[in-house]
Amino acid sequence: MMSEQTFTGLQAVFLNCSIKADKSQSRTQLLINRAAGIMEAEGVSVEHVYALDYDIAFGMIKDGATEEPKQKDDWPEIQKKIMAADILVIGTPIWLGVKSSVATLAIERLYAYSGDHNDKDQYAYYGKVGGVVITGNEDGAKHCAMDILYALSHIGYTIPPQADCAWLGEAGPGPSYGDTEWKGKKLDVPAGYDNEFTNRNTTFMAWNLMHAAKMLKDNGGYPSKGNTTSGWRHAMNAEDQNPEYR
Repeated sequence: MMSEQTFTGLQAVFLNCSIKADKSQSRTQLLINRAAGIMEAEGVSVEHVYALDYDIAFGMIKDGATEEPKQKDDWPEIQKKIMAADILVIGTPIWLGVKSSVATLAIERLYAYSGDHNDKDQYAYYGKVGGVVITGNEDGAKHCAMDILYALSHIGYTIPPQADCAWLGEAGPGPSYGDTEWKGKKLDVPAGYDNEFTNRNTTFMAWNLMHAAKMLKDNGGYPSKGNTTSGWRHAMNAEDQNPEYR
C-alpha cells in the first residue's frame, strides 16, 4: 500500500482542447476532473488550462507576437506552464472521428518548441510524461489517442502504459458525458459516470502517469548518453568497434 501523498512535488497540466467557448459546457472537462482528482488526492499539484480562454496564434512558431505578420498570442504563457510541469494531459472531444482542431493547434505549438534543449543537451520535453482524455458520442477514441500520444512521444514525452481514457456514448445523437438528463428525462446517474471501462482506464491512466513521472523525476530524467544533439555521433561510432555492424 502506498503512503499518503506519495507524489507530492509533481506538477501536472491538463490542457482542455474543447471547441466550446463556454468551458462550463465542456463534457471533456468533466472527465478531466475525474483524472485530475485522483492526482490531487495523491499530492500532485494540478493546473487546468482551457485553451479557448486564450488567444493562440496559428503556425509552427514559438511566439506569434514576434513573427510576421504579428498575431496576438498567449501560447508562450501556456508553454511556461507546460514546461514547469512533469505531466501533460491533453483533453479533446471527438468530431468526425478525429481530435478537435484546437488539439491540433496545441500540438503544432508544442512541436515548435521541440528543438529546444534541457540542461543535459537533450530535447526539452525529455523527462516529462504525457496522456490523453477523450469524450464523444461517436467512434474514434483509440484513433485520437494513437494520434495524440504518438505526437507527444515524437517530441520527447514518455508515454506510460495505458495513458489514455475515454467515454463514448451510443453512436449518433445521445447524452454527452456527465449529462444529467436526456430528452426531458432525468438520468439515474450522470451519463458515463457508472461506466466501468471508462472509470478503470481513467484510474489506470492517472496512476501510470504519476508512477512514470515520479520515476523519471527521482532519477533525474533519462541518462544523456546517445540521445543528445552533440553526442549521438560519438555513441553511434561504437558500431565501428563491433564487427557485427560492418
